[in-house]
Amino acid sequence: MKYGINVTNFGEDFTPRVLAELAHEAEESGWDGFFIWDHIQSGRPRVDAGVVSPMVDPWIALAAIAMRTERIRIGPMVTPLPRRRPWKLARETVTLDHLSNGRLTLGVGLGSPPGTEYEQFGESGEAAVRAEMLDEGLDVLIGLWSGEPLTYEGQHYQVKGATFQPRPVQQPRIPIWVAGMWPNKPPLRRAARYEGAFPLASDPMRSLKPDDVQAIVQYVSGHRESHKPFDLVLAGTTSKDDPGETSERLSALANAGATWWQETLAPWLGSLEDMRQLVHKGPLGA
Repeated sequence: MKYGINVTNFGEDFTPRVLAELAHEAEESGWDGFFIWDHIQSGRPRVDAGVVSPMVDPWIALAAIAMRTERIRIGPMVTPLPRRRPWKLARETVTLDHLSNGRLTLGVGLGSPPGTEYEQFGESGEAAVRAEMLDEGLDVLIGLWSGEPLTYEGQHYQVKGATFQPRPVQQPRIPIWVAGMWPNKPPLRRAARYEGAFPLASDPMRSLKPDDVQAIVQYVSGHRESHKPFDLVLAGTTSKDDPGETSERLSALANAGATWWQETLAPWLGSLEDMRQLVHKGPLGA
């Protein structure tokens, strides 16, 4: 199993410079990846207190991270493709792939919550509409990555003979991980067409267990048409005081089929210094 950091793109402390330095420290401490959330807002503003959380644009922050690291994988976890124009995202992802010398992994999903990600800006928050846009957006994205002329006629997106250069460093394409809420099945069927799945428990108070992971792996395997490697990515928090318990828990998840564990860093989980110490301990709190 590989180990990464999964960090919010909001909070007083998480400026682009701090995120880039944290990524550098994570690489020096033995982590395999550094991934950033992609929200346009952190949630419903606390109007009563007059408090709105500061945010950074994840793509600009990822560019800074690419310049401060050399080895670890980087990417958004996850970008809501339905609120992006796929041709703009195609340019951004290929540029970041080149800037990082082929270390980008693209996490995608519908985006949540729909109220603050879509409806507040006059866009549809309906899940079925966003799912259609996600599938079409991925088709357009991959077509533009190919470097060949693309003509595409979808319900939501149309492209008339566009050709994008350069192609990504990574071939045949930048790896794509698809997020979804377990036990919802459609996101897993979508993920089966790409390079990985990023399942989250539909109950925010519950973490995915080894039995869940086994069920997810079995379901995805039944819908895979490729025999190429496939990532099953989990994120959450582990014990800060009991490396033994952490090792046992993550070993059980790995044995069930998980290939990545991403340790979450967020404003509500402690101070910046606390999080920096966690990063410095390295995977499994070694």
